[in-house]
Amino acid sequence: MKLKNICLGIACIAVVSACSDKMDYHEYTSYDKGYVFSDFSRTAGFVNNIYSYLDSDLPSYQSMASACDEAEMAVTYSSVLDYTNGAWSALNPKSLWGYYSGIRAANYYLEESKELDFYDLRYAQDYEAQMNRFNRYQYEVRLLRAYYYFLLVRAYGDVPFTQNVLTEKEANSLSRTPASEVFDFIISECEEVAPELPVSYSALDNDAAGGSNPEAGRVTQGTALALKARAALYRASKLFSGGEDRNLWREAAVANKAVIDYCMANGIRLGKYTDIWGTDNYQASEMIFVRRIGDTSSPEYTNFPVGMENANSGNCPTQTLVDAYESKANGDKDPRFSMTIACNGDKWPNTNPNPLETFIGGKNGLPLPYATPTGYYLKKYLDASTDISAESGSGGKRHNWVVFRLGEFYLNYAEAVFRYLGTAGTTDDEFGMSACAAINKVRQRSDVQMPDFPDDISNTDFWERYKKERMVELAFEQHRFWDVRRWKEGGFTNIGRMEIIRNTDGSFRYNRVNKSLVWDDKMYFFPIPASEMRKNPNLNQNPGW
Repeated sequence: MKLKNICLGIACIAVVSACSDKMDYHEYTSYDKGYVFSDFSRTAGFVNNIYSYLDSDLPSYQSMASACDEAEMAVTYSSVLDYTNGAWSALNPKSLWGYYSGIRAANYYLEESKELDFYDLRYAQDYEAQMNRFNRYQYEVRLLRAYYYFLLVRAYGDVPFTQNVLTEKEANSLSRTPASEVFDFIISECEEVAPELPVSYSALDNDAAGGSNPEAGRVTQGTALALKARAALYRASKLFSGGEDRNLWREAAVANKAVIDYCMANGIRLGKYTDIWGTDNYQASEMIFVRRIGDTSSPEYTNFPVGMENANSGNCPTQTLVDAYESKANGDKDPRFSMTIACNGDKWPNTNPNPLETFIGGKNGLPLPYATPTGYYLKKYLDASTDISAESGSGGKRHNWVVFRLGEFYLNYAEAVFRYLGTAGTTDDEFGMSACAAINKVRQRSDVQMPDFPDDISNTDFWERYKKERMVELAFEQHRFWDVRRWKEGGFTNIGRMEIIRNTDGSFRYNRVNKSLVWDDKMYFFPIPASEMRKNPNLNQNPGW
């Protein structure tokens, strides 16, 4: 995607309607300014189109889980393998530059919508309700723009930055703004827009026809607080500030505690771990902001076990991830393991008539083409009831991508307050919850119930266990790839596999093996695409690329 998309051009909008299920932003038509801002529905469509740039990472052939040590992509022609096989380069940049299209659309909206009052529509029956929506759009758009800048800065560090609509020549003369300044902008925008956004849309009369359906999938006050908190955590981390600035860690702790307090005040609570995914996960008790994807069976086609009709294995959890799950005192594995990962002998999915055979020579194992290379298959984010067979396929079920949920912010807070105070089991007058106490909140979910982190845990043990806890709790939610980078602990050179061999008596032998990965410290940041470097002489490349 070219940086020139920041510049003023033809507006790309989606004329859509709000509903209680999801925001529909998939139909695009080009119009000029006069058309876009002459009608409430067209203006709403333009704003909804800015939402369409939101990221998601439902398990696919390009999932970031398979770009680190969380999973291994079984489909050997997938380009996600380029992240770990040495093929990643400025000429093959895995570009995220497309977020500039969302930023450019936001800048365009904010500039062109100033002082609009839709005076010609003042006699419409729903004029007041529509103007209330319109007056709120500016804050939604500012928050979306801040989010897109976050997605860019966490990948590239210093990035070109503008709040204005630029010509192509102006856009292609921008230099890179320091990451610290971009983080400051993101955090400042979140602070300014949060009070202007509702806690919930359910109590607002936002239906264009005057009905009672709330608008779904729109950013809220909680979204703004969550983005600020996540950005503050990244800003304090080693990759961006060296990781030794206690004041930045304090600010991160305060911001993440604010999210927790907001959730407690507004009925957002930790529920069952299995509520995090599924057709109705956007209604789960801990959700802060969820992107509605709609009906699709793509995750199931991509990730159901080879050996089932039309299944392709996809993102297979690694032994590295499996080893991160702890056991209870009675030897039982962390319940989140069986909720996330399918093993040899499991009945998975429901539409599979046989238990899984992931051993060598089994119905779902090697040497079948694209069978799991790790010995495991993925469950999380998949609908076990989906039938992908040609004869009786059930069609796609609703899927939704979790952008922000409460569990993340307990963990974020734990990390920040630990780094600030230098201890995990105690606290001070400012922070009433210790790092251990925050983590234990997550581990005490009703369907998890793992033993608490003890208050007397050493700092070394805490950090190692915290990283595993984060890997487990947030598995396949697109955190691991970025966490190891912001910690500057991404230097892994292999991932674990489990080779399973069935003996003649029906028992099994389990052999741990490793697959080598390519790692270079330049991979902490993405390369600036070579195509952008050629167009803009003021761009400089990230080190090593």
